[in-house]
Amino acid sequence: MKKNLMMLGSFALACSSSAQTKDSIPQKVQAIVADKFPAARVLNLSYEYNGGYKYSSNQKEGASNPGKISSFHQAGGSLNVNFLNRRNWALGTSLGYQYTALDVQESDFSMQQPKIHTENFHYHYESLNFSYFSKLFGKMAIYSASIMTDGSEKGLERVRGMLTGTLVLKATRDVQMTIGLLGFVDPAAIIPLVPTFTYKQQYRDGWMVDVLLPKGAYVRKTMLRNGRLSLGSDLNTTIFYLYDFLGSDKVYTLSQMEINSGLTYEHHLGRSFIATVKSGMKAIPRSRIFEKNEKQNNYVWEATADPSFYVNVGLSFNPFAKKRR
Repeated sequence: MKKNLMMLGSFALACSSSAQTKDSIPQKVQAIVADKFPAARVLNLSYEYNGGYKYSSNQKEGASNPGKISSFHQAGGSLNVNFLNRRNWALGTSLGYQYTALDVQESDFSMQQPKIHTENFHYHYESLNFSYFSKLFGKMAIYSASIMTDGSEKGLERVRGMLTGTLVLKATRDVQMTIGLLGFVDPAAIIPLVPTFTYKQQYRDGWMVDVLLPKGAYVRKTMLRNGRLSLGSDLNTTIFYLYDFLGSDKVYTLSQMEINSGLTYEHHLGRSFIATVKSGMKAIPRSRIFEKNEKQNNYVWEATADPSFYVNVGLSFNPFAKKRR
């Protein structure tokens, strides 16, 4: 469960965080968990650099103003662990932190010189997660419920909930497929109920199709014995809180939708560590600022941005990954 759409891969996370022992989850789920490069990992650290991009913004029912992000940096990490594991259920937690720094260059027709200022934001999230493993229509089913909080360096700002149901349609060595539903108990959610679908198929010579909708889709190829190269796109979200916005004493949320497309290279370093390098183009279809307890449609500021180049490096730890020979 990550900062960006952290619950959309609920199936992969429920499985990976539950694999503390071989007897703690069903055998079919264990086959998915023990992947060498699992979708969800226990510990993740990452840093991202974006060279900057132009954007067009407007306050609701206001005039459009051009602007530019001269530079954009993000650093953070997440931890996903289970502290109670039983044969049919698991209880765990997810913790995360993200630091965002950006240089904003604003201008309008009344300015002779653009206005440049630097902004820094701290964002953290926490969740308590319960997963239950059962049977439905003769197939493995995973149900989960989460209570989530998030906030800034000034404290907690919101409490939300999430419910998921996932049905494992197939789980073999070469093919894994699931369908499910994801529900948000969150007034800011644009869509309260989202269908999910995962499909992974391995082919000869190390080729793989890996789909996790609505999170993303990749074509992957293993190489260099312990490496994997991927081409595709994934959906993310940057979130942080604003104080004293427009001179108001209210707390506002910035939510930015991002689509990252390009190449990803992962390398298994041994001792359960995996290094990752991602690079490509970032598209930002929408950024919105709204009061923290309001719906996103009731925004007070909105922006769209030009595509931009990004580089992301990361290090993760997953004690359940297999080292293939």
